[in-house]
Amino acid sequence: MNKRKLGKSGLEISPLVFGGNVFGWTLDEASSFKLLDAFVAAGFNAVDTADVYSKWVPGHTGGESETILGKWLKRGGNRNKVIVATKVGMEMAPDKKGLSKAYILRAAEDSLRRLQTDRIDLYQSHTDDADTPIEETLGAYAELIAKGKVRAIGASNYKADRFAQALEIGKKSRLPRYESLQPLYNLYDRADFEAELEPLCLKEGIGVINYFPLASGFLSGKYRSERDIEQKPRARILKKYVNERGFKILDALDQVAKKYNATPARVSLAWLLARPSIAAPIVSATSIEQLNDLIACVELKLDRASIELLNQASA
Repeated sequence: MNKRKLGKSGLEISPLVFGGNVFGWTLDEASSFKLLDAFVAAGFNAVDTADVYSKWVPGHTGGESETILGKWLKRGGNRNKVIVATKVGMEMAPDKKGLSKAYILRAAEDSLRRLQTDRIDLYQSHTDDADTPIEETLGAYAELIAKGKVRAIGASNYKADRFAQALEIGKKSRLPRYESLQPLYNLYDRADFEAELEPLCLKEGIGVINYFPLASGFLSGKYRSERDIEQKPRARILKKYVNERGFKILDALDQVAKKYNATPARVSLAWLLARPSIAAPIVSATSIEQLNDLIACVELKLDRASIELLNQASA
């Protein structure tokens, strides 16, 4: 499998990253293990999670996803087979949030304990923290890197101006640089990333690992009306896609899928992988069948006409 470089971090990842937000939420421990085993057996090598996953589930406090991933890493001697990415910064509790040095150092130890490992390959700022100087945040990461507890750092949910500022400060202050960016990006959610973040990432050689590449499942084509999304775990998020523009995109996906004897999900991911800015979309699956469909996207090379049709439908 062709690996893709993640910025200048020295990390090389497969063209898809497994999204661990489902561990302990829509997937129990046994099912999580099964899907992780299948993902690695197919030649993929990167898993993304966060300390806050899955705090939104009633009765959860956060850390559930990292705990399941940690048990899997320990169980099968899988640690050296995968690049482990996790995140810090979202609120775990009133006194456990943000990107201050003290909190990052504490949160990193908590994540390492749950993951049952001595290092985090990619440690990411989950969201910007305007109340903490960027130098302080990068300084905390510098300390973790010096101790061998973190290999590289990335950012998620940053606006272009703040991300550019962080890159500049890293350069000027000789502090670690964010080597990856994790934005929301898919065929429907294009404007925010493409306007300023994408040109910046291309210019600076940043590896982009975008989340919700299938728009929370909408681009798989299984939701064709408001009735289809009722009672779904992600119904609140899916609602914004069920409209005229969303259906126009699904229609274009159907056309291209028919042409390649593929599925809309596979075509959506292939469209992303054709963009020079994208290193690897983050995908989640809750069954082996679903996973097999998603990983088949790396073999699908769309022609110019298909890409143009999708570009126009989703413009």
